[in-house]
Amino acid sequence: MILHLVDVFCIVLSLYWVGFVFELTYLKSSVLNLVHLVVLIAYLKVIGTIFELYNLQVASNEFQVTRSAILTVTTTVLAYFLTPVYSPELPSNRLQILTFLLVVFFSLISWRVFYVRFLASKRFHQNAMLVCDEDQLDELISGLENIDPHYKIIAYVSNCVSKGKTECCSSYVECVKPIDLVAFVKEKYITEIVIATQKSDSITTELYQQLLKLLESGNLIREYSQVYEEKTQRIPVQYVERDFYRFFPFSRSNQNRLYLSIVRILELIVSVIGLFITLLLIPFVFLMNTIANKGSLFYTQERVGKDGKFFKILKFRTMIENAESEKAVFTTINDKRITAFGRFMRKTRIDEFPQFVNILKGEMAVIGPRPERPFFVKEIAGIMPFYEARHVIKPGLTGWAQVNYSYGESIEESLIKLQYDLYYIKHRSIYLDFNISLKTITTILFYRGQ
Repeated sequence: MILHLVDVFCIVLSLYWVGFVFELTYLKSSVLNLVHLVVLIAYLKVIGTIFELYNLQVASNEFQVTRSAILTVTTTVLAYFLTPVYSPELPSNRLQILTFLLVVFFSLISWRVFYVRFLASKRFHQNAMLVCDEDQLDELISGLENIDPHYKIIAYVSNCVSKGKTECCSSYVECVKPIDLVAFVKEKYITEIVIATQKSDSITTELYQQLLKLLESGNLIREYSQVYEEKTQRIPVQYVERDFYRFFPFSRSNQNRLYLSIVRILELIVSVIGLFITLLLIPFVFLMNTIANKGSLFYTQERVGKDGKFFKILKFRTMIENAESEKAVFTTINDKRITAFGRFMRKTRIDEFPQFVNILKGEMAVIGPRPERPFFVKEIAGIMPFYEARHVIKPGLTGWAQVNYSYGESIEESLIKLQYDLYYIKHRSIYLDFNISLKTITTILFYRGQ
């Protein structure tokens, strides 16, 4: 939120100040006219999201945020210049155009460098403490700290510490005894206590009393699965176990007729546009196939859809002919079955365009979990009891898992993708769909396809 608000504040203030000091009408009009200002801010937010300007990990790295700022500013300013009626009329003095670009860029990058060097530094980390079993410690810490660079777990209380043992202490996270808990939280400026233990006897009477005192003092105490979902934007199915459905209220949008009708109308429009682009791509793909991907143009394969029903997915072929003559196997990052041109199509998502036929037929949606093959669904569902929950909605051409996690070449990585899919099903909304659409553009532009 700080990044979003201060970006706008710095750019608007800089344009206003430079415009008035040097009497540049184009700069003044861009901030004094409400319509012009709204259009400029809208472009900045949408394009900034596409180029990851508001990704916390990118925003905390000076090199990455500079690259992101350059791409965002140049694209935003170009789109703004080319917008008729809703942006100021281009001035005859071309120096104003260059000044506008430079003011937007330097006001944005100056603030972002300040953010990286001061606000994103270690002394501004959010300190947290875990209440957990020691054998969970490494997994719990990595599950949170790898996602949010500002979130730091500095201590933990476990059942063995509660019982007076000292040999369990971690070398990189401090152990805390329950009797010292209140003083420790105050001394270390801990802002959040996270309850992660899965054993009821781990919360002793002494520890419970200390937690109660912290709660009464206004300290934030939350359950681990709640924090994990908020930070990672995934459902932690590995922690909720048999109580999964108690923690997993399905999104009301899944039964909301208005939402589903709007989405279906948009899907039909997008499908028609997508199929038109597919027709334009066919000659190019056919030509490249004759050179670097010899064989059939299209590829069909059985997949599992909504309610577990099977359908035939249509794609441009990216692998050698008869790639699975022996048995079905996961596709890996450097899979030798993928041809040179096939790898290019996967990275740019060109191979997915024929699936607009499946969307038009109603077998798929534009956004949803990736449709998987029956063989793998059966295999994975036998290990992960919640896997088939993905089938409560239509599979999608793109989705929350696809834009956040590239590969699922093993059972373990399928678990991560499942967590993202279930998060989407739980929080499904127009806003999340729009966010996925922007991230899909990011995936294509930065060549991150599968």
